[in-house]
Amino acid sequence: MDTPAPFEETTPDARKARAKAWFAALQDDIISRFETLEDEAGAPLYHGPAGRFERTDWRRGDGSEDLGGGTMAIMKGRFFEKVGVHVSEVYGDFSEAFRAQIPGAEDSGGRFWASGISLIAHMASPRVPAVHLNTRMLVTSQSWFGGGADLTPLLDFQRRPDYPDSADFHAAMERACKGHKPADYETFRRQCDDYFYLPHRDEPRGTGGIFYDRLNSGDWEADFAFTRSVGEVFADIYPKIARRRMMEAWSAGEREEQLVRRGRYVEFNLLYDRGTTFGLKTGGNVNSILSSMPPVVKWP
Repeated sequence: MDTPAPFEETTPDARKARAKAWFAALQDDIISRFETLEDEAGAPLYHGPAGRFERTDWRRGDGSEDLGGGTMAIMKGRFFEKVGVHVSEVYGDFSEAFRAQIPGAEDSGGRFWASGISLIAHMASPRVPAVHLNTRMLVTSQSWFGGGADLTPLLDFQRRPDYPDSADFHAAMERACKGHKPADYETFRRQCDDYFYLPHRDEPRGTGGIFYDRLNSGDWEADFAFTRSVGEVFADIYPKIARRRMMEAWSAGEREEQLVRRGRYVEFNLLYDRGTTFGLKTGGNVNSILSSMPPVVKWP
Protein backbone atom coordinates (compact mmCIF):
# COMPACT_ATOMS: atom_id res chain seq x y z
CA MET A 1 0.00 0.00 0.00
CA ASP A 2 1.25 3.50 -0.83
CA THR A 3 2.22 5.91 1.90
CA PRO A 4 -0.79 8.12 2.70
CA ALA A 5 -0.72 11.41 0.86
CA PRO A 6 -0.02 14.66 2.70
CA PHE A 7 -3.03 16.43 4.15
CA GLU A 8 -3.34 18.90 1.31
CA GLU A 9 -3.64 16.01 -1.14
CA THR A 10 -6.59 14.40 0.64
CA THR A 11 -9.14 17.14 -0.04
CA PRO A 12 -12.18 15.96 -2.02
CA ASP A 13 -10.89 17.54 -5.24
CA ALA A 14 -7.43 16.07 -4.77
CA ARG A 15 -8.89 12.62 -4.18
CA LYS A 16 -10.87 12.91 -7.39
CA ALA A 17 -7.72 13.90 -9.26
CA ARG A 18 -5.75 10.99 -7.82
CA ALA A 19 -8.45 8.47 -8.72
CA LYS A 20 -8.80 9.84 -12.25
CA ALA A 21 -5.01 9.73 -12.74
CA TRP A 22 -4.86 6.12 -11.53
CA PHE A 23 -7.58 4.97 -13.95
CA ALA A 24 -5.74 6.68 -16.83
CA ALA A 25 -2.42 5.07 -15.83
CA LEU A 26 -4.07 1.65 -15.65
CA GLN A 27 -5.56 2.17 -19.11
CA ASP A 28 -2.07 2.88 -20.50
CA ASP A 29 -0.60 -0.18 -18.76
CA ILE A 30 -3.28 -2.58 -19.98
CA ILE A 31 -3.15 -1.21 -23.53
CA SER A 32 0.60 -1.83 -23.60
CA ARG A 33 0.22 -5.39 -22.30
CA PHE A 34 -2.59 -6.21 -24.73
CA GLU A 35 -0.70 -4.85 -27.74
CA THR A 36 2.23 -7.07 -26.74
CA LEU A 37 -0.09 -10.10 -26.80
CA GLU A 38 -1.40 -8.99 -30.19
CA ASP A 39 2.20 -8.91 -31.48
CA GLU A 40 2.92 -12.41 -30.15
CA ALA A 41 -0.09 -14.04 -31.84
CA GLY A 42 0.93 -15.32 -35.27
CA ALA A 43 0.67 -18.06 -37.86
CA PRO A 44 -0.76 -20.59 -38.31
CA LEU A 45 -3.75 -19.54 -36.15
CA TYR A 46 -3.70 -15.76 -36.56
CA HIS A 47 -3.26 -13.81 -39.76
CA GLY A 48 -2.81 -10.27 -40.91
CA PRO A 49 -1.07 -7.38 -39.16
CA ALA A 50 -1.16 -6.96 -35.42
CA GLY A 51 -3.91 -4.65 -34.27
CA ARG A 52 -3.42 -1.40 -32.40
CA PHE A 53 -5.69 0.56 -30.10
CA GLU A 54 -7.41 3.61 -31.53
CA ARG A 55 -8.14 6.27 -28.92
CA THR A 56 -11.06 8.63 -29.30
CA ASP A 57 -11.75 11.48 -26.89
CA TRP A 58 -15.38 12.39 -26.26
CA ARG A 59 -17.26 15.05 -24.32
CA ARG A 60 -20.55 14.65 -22.50
CA GLY A 61 -23.53 16.82 -23.36
CA ASP A 62 -24.18 19.22 -26.24
CA GLY A 63 -21.12 21.37 -25.62
CA SER A 64 -22.99 24.24 -23.99
CA GLU A 65 -21.45 23.42 -20.60
CA ASP A 66 -18.62 21.31 -19.22
CA LEU A 67 -20.02 17.94 -18.11
CA GLY A 68 -16.85 15.90 -18.43
CA GLY A 69 -16.02 13.14 -20.87
CA GLY A 70 -13.51 10.41 -21.45
CA THR A 71 -11.23 8.47 -23.77
CA MET A 72 -12.49 5.42 -25.61
CA ALA A 73 -9.74 3.01 -26.73
CA ILE A 74 -10.70 0.12 -29.02
CA MET A 75 -8.61 -2.48 -30.81
CA LYS A 76 -9.82 -4.91 -33.47
CA GLY A 77 -6.94 -7.24 -34.13
CA ARG A 78 -5.95 -10.78 -35.00
CA PHE A 79 -5.84 -12.11 -31.40
CA PHE A 80 -8.24 -9.62 -29.80
CA GLU A 81 -11.27 -9.78 -32.07
CA LYS A 82 -12.58 -6.73 -30.22
CA VAL A 83 -11.37 -5.13 -27.00
CA GLY A 84 -12.25 -1.82 -25.39
CA VAL A 85 -10.34 -0.15 -22.54
CA HIS A 86 -12.10 3.09 -21.65
CA VAL A 87 -11.67 5.80 -19.02
CA SER A 88 -14.04 8.60 -18.12
CA GLU A 89 -14.62 11.51 -15.77
CA VAL A 90 -18.20 12.79 -15.80
CA TYR A 91 -20.14 15.18 -13.59
CA GLY A 92 -23.34 17.15 -13.44
CA ASP A 93 -26.87 16.45 -12.21
CA PHE A 94 -28.80 13.20 -11.94
CA SER A 95 -32.33 13.26 -13.29
CA GLU A 96 -35.11 13.46 -10.70
CA ALA A 97 -36.09 9.87 -11.47
CA PHE A 98 -32.54 8.48 -11.20
CA ARG A 99 -31.20 10.35 -8.17
CA ALA A 100 -33.42 8.42 -5.74
CA GLN A 101 -31.52 5.26 -6.70
CA ILE A 102 -28.08 6.66 -5.82
CA PRO A 103 -26.92 7.09 -2.19
CA GLY A 104 -26.37 10.72 -1.24
CA ALA A 105 -27.78 12.09 -4.49
CA GLU A 106 -30.81 13.68 -2.85
CA ASP A 107 -28.62 15.41 -0.26
CA SER A 108 -26.27 16.68 -2.97
CA GLY A 109 -29.15 18.23 -4.89
CA GLY A 110 -28.62 15.63 -7.60
CA ARG A 111 -24.99 16.67 -8.20
CA PHE A 112 -22.51 13.89 -8.87
CA TRP A 113 -18.96 13.17 -10.04
CA ALA A 114 -17.73 9.82 -11.33
CA SER A 115 -14.53 8.47 -12.81
CA GLY A 116 -13.48 4.99 -13.74
CA ILE A 117 -12.07 2.44 -16.15
CA SER A 118 -14.09 -0.15 -18.04
CA LEU A 119 -12.71 -3.05 -20.08
CA ILE A 120 -14.19 -5.91 -22.06
CA ALA A 121 -12.18 -8.26 -24.29
CA HIS A 122 -13.72 -10.62 -26.84
CA MET A 123 -11.07 -12.94 -28.26
CA ALA A 124 -10.79 -14.43 -31.74
CA SER A 125 -10.03 -17.84 -30.25
CA PRO A 126 -12.87 -19.63 -28.44
CA ARG A 127 -10.15 -21.24 -26.34
CA VAL A 128 -9.28 -17.88 -24.73
CA PRO A 129 -11.87 -16.65 -22.20
CA ALA A 130 -13.57 -13.31 -22.57
CA VAL A 131 -12.91 -10.98 -19.64
CA HIS A 132 -14.33 -7.88 -18.01
CA LEU A 133 -12.92 -5.30 -15.60
CA ASN A 134 -14.50 -2.18 -14.18
CA THR A 135 -13.43 0.00 -11.27
CA ARG A 136 -14.79 3.42 -10.46
CA MET A 137 -15.15 6.17 -7.88
CA LEU A 138 -18.46 7.99 -7.46
CA VAL A 139 -19.17 11.11 -5.40
CA THR A 140 -22.49 12.66 -4.39
CA SER A 141 -22.82 13.91 -0.81
CA GLN A 142 -21.06 10.58 -0.15
CA SER A 143 -18.06 8.96 -1.80
CA TRP A 144 -17.38 5.33 -2.62
CA PHE A 145 -15.61 2.88 -4.92
CA GLY A 146 -17.05 -0.02 -6.84
CA GLY A 147 -16.22 -2.52 -9.52
CA GLY A 148 -14.58 -5.87 -9.96
CA ALA A 149 -13.46 -8.34 -12.60
CA ASP A 150 -14.91 -11.57 -13.96
CA LEU A 151 -13.94 -14.28 -16.43
CA THR A 152 -16.20 -15.77 -19.11
CA PRO A 153 -14.94 -19.03 -20.63
CA LEU A 154 -17.00 -19.81 -23.72
CA LEU A 155 -16.75 -23.58 -24.20
CA ASP A 156 -18.69 -26.16 -22.19
CA PHE A 157 -15.65 -27.94 -20.76
CA GLN A 158 -14.15 -24.61 -19.67
CA ARG A 159 -17.12 -23.52 -17.60
CA ARG A 160 -16.35 -25.75 -14.65
CA PRO A 161 -15.26 -23.79 -11.54
CA ASP A 162 -12.12 -25.96 -11.29
CA TYR A 163 -11.03 -25.22 -14.86
CA PRO A 164 -7.40 -23.99 -14.54
CA ASP A 165 -8.07 -20.58 -16.08
CA SER A 166 -10.96 -19.90 -13.71
CA ALA A 167 -9.08 -21.28 -10.72
CA ASP A 168 -6.08 -19.07 -11.47
CA PHE A 169 -8.27 -16.02 -12.05
CA HIS A 170 -10.02 -16.52 -8.72
CA ALA A 171 -6.70 -17.03 -6.95
CA ALA A 172 -5.52 -13.72 -8.41
CA MET A 173 -8.65 -11.91 -7.25
CA GLU A 174 -8.14 -13.38 -3.79
CA ARG A 175 -4.60 -11.97 -3.82
CA ALA A 176 -6.03 -8.59 -4.80
CA CYS A 177 -8.15 -8.65 -1.66
CA LYS A 178 -5.48 -9.98 0.68
CA GLY A 179 -4.08 -7.47 3.13
CA HIS A 180 -6.73 -4.84 2.41
CA LYS A 181 -9.05 -4.34 5.37
CA PRO A 182 -12.04 -3.12 3.32
CA ALA A 183 -11.91 -6.25 1.14
CA ASP A 184 -13.37 -9.67 1.84
CA TYR A 185 -12.76 -12.09 -1.02
CA GLU A 186 -15.49 -14.58 -0.13
CA THR A 187 -18.11 -11.84 0.16
CA PHE A 188 -17.03 -10.20 -3.09
CA ARG A 189 -16.89 -13.61 -4.85
CA ARG A 190 -20.46 -14.37 -3.82
CA GLN A 191 -21.59 -10.91 -4.87
CA CYS A 192 -20.02 -11.51 -8.28
CA ASP A 193 -21.80 -14.84 -8.68
CA ASP A 194 -25.11 -13.24 -7.67
CA TYR A 195 -24.66 -10.23 -9.94
CA PHE A 196 -23.33 -11.83 -13.15
CA TYR A 197 -26.30 -14.16 -13.45
CA LEU A 198 -29.07 -14.43 -16.03
CA PRO A 199 -32.28 -15.20 -14.12
CA HIS A 200 -34.32 -15.63 -17.30
CA ARG A 201 -32.01 -18.51 -18.27
CA ASP A 202 -31.19 -19.65 -14.73
CA GLU A 203 -27.46 -19.68 -15.49
CA PRO A 204 -24.31 -17.69 -14.66
CA ARG A 205 -22.71 -15.46 -17.28
CA GLY A 206 -19.29 -16.96 -16.67
CA THR A 207 -17.17 -18.44 -13.90
CA GLY A 208 -17.06 -15.31 -11.77
CA GLY A 209 -14.43 -13.28 -10.02
CA ILE A 210 -15.16 -10.46 -7.57
CA PHE A 211 -17.72 -7.66 -7.49
CA TYR A 212 -18.14 -4.85 -4.98
CA ASP A 213 -20.22 -1.70 -4.95
CA ARG A 214 -20.63 1.34 -2.73
CA LEU A 215 -17.44 0.50 -0.86
CA ASN A 216 -16.95 3.17 1.79
CA SER A 217 -15.17 1.76 4.84
CA GLY A 218 -14.58 5.22 6.33
CA ASP A 219 -10.92 5.02 5.26
CA TRP A 220 -10.65 6.47 1.74
CA GLU A 221 -6.95 5.63 1.42
CA ALA A 222 -7.62 1.99 2.24
CA ASP A 223 -10.53 1.79 -0.20
CA PHE A 224 -8.44 3.42 -2.94
CA ALA A 225 -5.50 1.10 -2.26
CA PHE A 226 -7.75 -1.94 -2.64
CA THR A 227 -9.22 -0.63 -5.89
CA ARG A 228 -5.71 -0.13 -7.26
CA SER A 229 -4.84 -3.67 -6.21
CA VAL A 230 -7.74 -5.05 -8.26
CA GLY A 231 -6.44 -3.25 -11.36
CA GLU A 232 -2.83 -4.28 -10.83
CA VAL A 233 -3.64 -7.94 -10.25
CA PHE A 234 -5.97 -8.03 -13.25
CA ALA A 235 -3.28 -6.53 -15.51
CA ASP A 236 -0.96 -9.35 -14.44
CA ILE A 237 -3.25 -12.41 -14.51
CA TYR A 238 -5.27 -12.00 -17.69
CA PRO A 239 -2.28 -11.78 -20.07
CA LYS A 240 -0.93 -14.96 -18.45
CA ILE A 241 -4.21 -16.79 -19.09
CA ALA A 242 -4.47 -15.46 -22.64
CA ARG A 243 -0.87 -16.36 -23.46
CA ARG A 244 -1.40 -19.89 -22.09
CA ARG A 245 -4.26 -20.54 -24.55
CA MET A 246 -3.00 -18.43 -27.45
CA MET A 247 -1.67 -21.22 -29.67
CA GLU A 248 -4.33 -23.86 -28.97
CA ALA A 249 -6.09 -24.77 -32.20
CA TRP A 250 -9.89 -24.70 -32.28
CA SER A 251 -12.59 -26.31 -34.37
CA ALA A 252 -15.46 -24.83 -36.37
CA GLY A 253 -17.82 -26.30 -33.78
CA GLU A 254 -16.01 -24.50 -30.97
CA ARG A 255 -16.23 -21.22 -32.87
CA GLU A 256 -19.98 -21.78 -33.24
CA GLU A 257 -20.29 -22.46 -29.51
CA GLN A 258 -18.35 -19.27 -28.77
CA LEU A 259 -20.74 -17.18 -30.85
CA VAL A 260 -23.80 -18.65 -29.17
CA ARG A 261 -22.36 -18.06 -25.69
CA ARG A 262 -21.59 -14.47 -26.64
CA GLY A 263 -25.34 -14.03 -26.96
CA ARG A 264 -25.60 -14.55 -23.21
CA TYR A 265 -23.12 -11.71 -22.76
CA VAL A 266 -25.30 -9.40 -24.84
CA GLU A 267 -28.40 -10.39 -22.88
CA PHE A 268 -26.77 -9.62 -19.55
CA ASN A 269 -25.31 -6.28 -20.59
CA LEU A 270 -28.56 -5.01 -22.07
CA LEU A 271 -30.91 -6.34 -19.40
CA TYR A 272 -29.04 -6.29 -16.10
CA ASP A 273 -25.73 -4.45 -16.24
CA ARG A 274 -25.78 -1.46 -13.84
CA GLY A 275 -22.87 0.23 -15.59
CA THR A 276 -24.77 0.24 -18.88
CA THR A 277 -27.80 1.74 -17.14
CA PHE A 278 -25.72 4.36 -15.31
CA GLY A 279 -23.91 5.42 -18.46
CA LEU A 280 -27.04 5.75 -20.57
CA LYS A 281 -29.02 7.56 -17.86
CA THR A 282 -26.25 10.08 -17.20
CA GLY A 283 -25.67 11.05 -20.82
CA GLY A 284 -22.55 8.97 -21.36
CA ASN A 285 -21.00 8.16 -24.72
CA VAL A 286 -23.25 5.55 -26.34
CA ASN A 287 -20.48 4.14 -28.53
CA SER A 288 -18.25 3.65 -25.50
CA ILE A 289 -21.03 2.15 -23.37
CA LEU A 290 -22.13 -0.32 -26.03
CA SER A 291 -18.61 -1.23 -27.16
CA SER A 292 -18.95 -4.13 -24.73
CA MET A 293 -21.09 -5.86 -27.37
CA PRO A 294 -19.28 -8.74 -29.15
CA PRO A 295 -18.35 -8.15 -32.80
CA VAL A 296 -20.05 -11.36 -34.01
CA VAL A 297 -22.77 -13.25 -32.13
CA LYS A 298 -25.48 -15.84 -32.83
CA TRP A 299 -28.85 -16.83 -31.44
CA PRO A 300 -29.55 -20.10 -33.30
